[in-house]
Amino acid sequence: MASSAGLSLCGQVLVVRGGSRFLATSFAQSGDDSLFRYDCSAAEKKPQDNKGEDGQPVEKGSDMILASTFSESGRYFALTDDNKRLILFRTNPWQCLSVRTVVRRCTALAFTASEEKVLVADKSGDVYSFSVSEPQGHGTLELGHLSMLLDVAVSPDDRYVFTADRDEKIRVSWLAAPHSIESFCLGHTEFVSRLFVVPDQPGLLLSTSGDATLRLWEYRRGRELHRCLLTSLQEPGESQGEKRFAVSRITYCRQDSCVALLCDSFPVIYIFQLDAPQRQLVYKQKLTFQHRVWDVAFEETQGLWVLQDSRDAPLVLCRPVRGQWEPVPEDHTLKKVCGDLRGNWAMLEGSAGAGDSFSSLYKATFDNMTSYLQRKEERLQQQLRKRQRWESPQPGPNGHTKKRKSDEVPLGC
Repeated sequence: MASSAGLSLCGQVLVVRGGSRFLATSFAQSGDDSLFRYDCSAAEKKPQDNKGEDGQPVEKGSDMILASTFSESGRYFALTDDNKRLILFRTNPWQCLSVRTVVRRCTALAFTASEEKVLVADKSGDVYSFSVSEPQGHGTLELGHLSMLLDVAVSPDDRYVFTADRDEKIRVSWLAAPHSIESFCLGHTEFVSRLFVVPDQPGLLLSTSGDATLRLWEYRRGRELHRCLLTSLQEPGESQGEKRFAVSRITYCRQDSCVALLCDSFPVIYIFQLDAPQRQLVYKQKLTFQHRVWDVAFEETQGLWVLQDSRDAPLVLCRPVRGQWEPVPEDHTLKKVCGDLRGNWAMLEGSAGAGDSFSSLYKATFDNMTSYLQRKEERLQQQLRKRQRWESPQPGPNGHTKKRKSDEVPLGC
């Protein structure tokens, strides 16, 4: 999976990543003192004599950041790159605490609610935990799937860990004993791209998939409560072409129970309202942008930050106006953050040409029955032609037809 630019927001701190670098900026501060820059290419390298399971040298990565996340309080920030490193930071003030090696390239990260551990999901289907209080400690294998993991999440009470894989499964396991499975949330027909545990509604889980659906679950029972087909939200006459609706981000605003979805490779954001008493999602509106949208994130107060492929306007801030979300005029905070990004635009230039990051995950379809029936028809026609030649022999050299003996039978196929 390719990784485009990403956006993370916690409290007054916003992080934008692209390629091997990220930039952290604070809304509350101004000037260079509010900026923290980090480049994974300058991080500690692991030994070069490491070999894979087949005994061949491990391919060297490009230091590209694959996943990143804040802890719940915003005190910690973690990222992984394609050189199989987990890098942990303290955010106030910013300081790199550790650079640790992971077994496989990672696809998703999640801190536990207690902020004691960071969970790392990888491409081979395993989840490892790494201590936060002991930044140099080795990882511990917690659980595994038989296929690639695409996301991992933890419940607000630290009781459950949620894992989503390429084979349409969502597993709900006990965090204290991950071998104990509470339930499976089954129903998606393609890979599960994203998970989101609703923080202020105990027992509710949101999921998205390559099957173009957003689903609401009662996760302890593995029961689907509501389903929304994203393709049904298109305007009349609107065509999606060959693109598919795979959601790359779910973000949530507690203040008004608002859910925003970003579909990979589409310059649109879908807005829903979570009606918790009725256990359903209510579609509200679609925000359309002129440039490709890389990522979105809600702030604590009603504000939706949008990171897009535009050097002139890298960030757009949307707020509800008379019940509809709209871009707001460029205020002081937005001007400051956009100015910081313009000055560091080089880190995002590599993301401009990044394609659909989920295209390789769709199931390949093979019409075996059609080819089987075609081959069968060819065999039957071949047998029919042989039978016709036997029953109607050709004339001999003198013009007489050779008579077949009564006991003479044709050879079978």
